[in-house]
Amino acid sequence: MRIALLTEGGLPQPYGDASAWCDRLVRGLAGQDFEVFALARAPGEVPGGRPELPPQVRAVHILPVYGAPPADGARIPRRRFLECYQEFVAALTVRPDTSALPSPAPGLRHGGPRTLNGGAARSSTDQADRFAASLYGLAELAREHGGLPAALRSETAIRALEAACRAPGAEPLVGGAQVRDLLTASALLERALRPLSVPWYGECAAYEASYAAYEAHEGGTLASADLCHATTGGPAALPGIVAKRFCGTPLLITEYAVRLREHYLGEAASELPTQVRALLAAFHRLLAGEVYRQADLITPGNAHVRRWQERCGAPRTKIRTVHPGMDAGPLAAVGEAAEAGLLDADELTLAWVGRAGPDKDLVGLLHAFADVRKEEPSARLRIISADVEERADDRGGEDTANDGPSPECLDSCRALAAQLFPDEAADAVSVGENPVSFEEVGSPYVPERADAYAAGAVVVLSSVVEGFPLSLVEAMFCGRPTVSTDVGAVREVIGGTGLVVPPRNPRALAEACVELLRDPERRARLGAAARARALELFTVEQNIRAFREIYLDLVAHREPAAAETDAVPFALPAEAHLPGTWTGTPGRPRRGPAWAARGEREYA
Repeated sequence: MRIALLTEGGLPQPYGDASAWCDRLVRGLAGQDFEVFALARAPGEVPGGRPELPPQVRAVHILPVYGAPPADGARIPRRRFLECYQEFVAALTVRPDTSALPSPAPGLRHGGPRTLNGGAARSSTDQADRFAASLYGLAELAREHGGLPAALRSETAIRALEAACRAPGAEPLVGGAQVRDLLTASALLERALRPLSVPWYGECAAYEASYAAYEAHEGGTLASADLCHATTGGPAALPGIVAKRFCGTPLLITEYAVRLREHYLGEAASELPTQVRALLAAFHRLLAGEVYRQADLITPGNAHVRRWQERCGAPRTKIRTVHPGMDAGPLAAVGEAAEAGLLDADELTLAWVGRAGPDKDLVGLLHAFADVRKEEPSARLRIISADVEERADDRGGEDTANDGPSPECLDSCRALAAQLFPDEAADAVSVGENPVSFEEVGSPYVPERADAYAAGAVVVLSSVVEGFPLSLVEAMFCGRPTVSTDVGAVREVIGGTGLVVPPRNPRALAEACVELLRDPERRARLGAAARARALELFTVEQNIRAFREIYLDLVAHREPAAAETDAVPFALPAEAHLPGTWTGTPGRPRRGPAWAARGEREYA
C-alpha cells in the first residue's frame, strides 16, 4: 500500500506540529510505503540534506510556502482566471448570512451555489459552495497550464480583490483595505494557494518547467497513491482535496490540534493589518470546512478537537476518534511498582508535573494547597518543571505554546509560596523548610520524568486551558491517582479513574486532594484503574493498530476514478472480450462489444 503523507512543518523535519507523531506512525507501519509531501513555512524547515528517515519513506517532496515564488512563465487564460478569482475573493469578503452575492460567473466550469431571491446567496452554505467551486476552478487552471503564482500576484488579481472588498455587502472589516493591505493580502493568498501549482497530481510538462526550481520531482504522485493522509485540516490538506477531486484518491484527515484555532491565535498576536487578518481568517475557515466535507474519514485526537471540527462542518458520520499514542516504556517500572504497592512516596505529598505557565494556574494551586494545609498540616506540595518534548502533536492539544517553562511564572509562584507558607522547622535547632518545593526533572532528587510522578501520593493538574493532557496520561501510566480540573480533554482521558473539579475553584481542588490523601485504599484502586485505562487507550501500539485498520478500510472501499473503471476486475461481462455480436439472456436485446465496453445494462 502506498500512503501519501501530507504535512505542514512536520516530516521530514525533526521538529514541527506533527513531526513526533508522524515519525512514530511511519516507523510503526513498516509494511507500508510512505511518500511525504511537506509544506515548509519558513527557511529553517527546509533541511540542507536528506534527514535520516525510516526505509519505508520512499521519497520526500518539499514545497516552500514562504517568500516569492519562482518565475513560472505559465500563460493563463486571463478571462477564465478572472472569473474564478473574482468568485474566490467574493467568497472571502462577503458576510455569509446578511449579504447578497451576485450569481455565479457563467464561465466557472464547476458551477457555484444555487441562488436565492434573484441571485442572492445568503447562507454560509452558499458561501462555502462558492469558495469550493472557485478553488477547484483555480486548481484546474493550474493543472492545465502549469501554475498560478504570477497570475495570483498580478494587477488583475489585486484589482479583483479590491473590487470584492469595496462591493456592497462586503464584510466591514475588509471594506477599509488600503493599497498596501491589498498587496500584502494578495501575496499571502498566493502562498496559501501555492500547493495548486506543483507537479504532485500527475504528469504535466508545464508543471515540470515551472517548478523545477523547487524540487527534482522523483517518485510517485498523489494520483498514484492509494491514500492521502493529511496530518492537519489546514493548508497541508489542500493537495489532498485537489487529488481527490481530480484523481479520486481517498483522503484521511488526522488532527491532534485544531489548525484553524492555531491560525486564529497566531494571527491575533501578529502585526498584520486588521483587513489582512480578516481575509486570511475567512480563507482558513472556508478551507477547513471544505477539507472536512471532502475527507473520507476524519480522526480527531479527542473530543475537544472533534467539537471544533463539527462546528466547521465536519459530518459526524465521518468522524472517528483516535487517541494519540505515547510510549509507556519509560514509565512502566513506576507503574508496576505502584500496582505492587512498593512505592515509598510520602502519603501526604501532592505532585504537580509539567511546564509552568499562566494557563497552568499554579497560583490557584498554591491557594488550594493553603486550604489543604488547614485540614492536613503535614501535607507537602512538589512543583516539578519538566522541560521535555511536550508539543501539540504529542498531547493532541494546543494548550501551551511550544516554548519552555516561564521563568517569570515560576518566580512569582516562589514569591507567593514564601508569602503563604513561611518556612517551618521541627525544633529550635533545625533549619526551616517550606512545605512547597520547586524542582526540575534532571535534578538529583528527580533524575527522570518517571521519578516526578513517583514523588507524590496524588498527582494534581490545575490548568485553566488544556488540550490533550500529556502529564495526566503519564501519571496514569505510572498508576498514580489524580485530581484534575475539568478543561479540554481531561474528563475524556480520566474516564472515571480520577477526581475532576471545576477550573479556577481552589476550594473544590483542595477538598478533592484532602479526600484522596485521607483514603489510601481509594488511591490504590483509582491508580490501578487509571493505569489499565491508559495501557488500553493511549499507547503507541493502539494508535498504530487503529491507523493500520483505517488504511485498509479506506483503500478497500475506494471508488475507482472514471479512468480506472475498465481496469476493475469483473467490471465487464466475459462476453465483452469476444469479437462480433452476442445474444444476451432471454428478455435482453442483442448487443455488440461496443455496448458491453460501455457497461450499459438495458433490459427489453
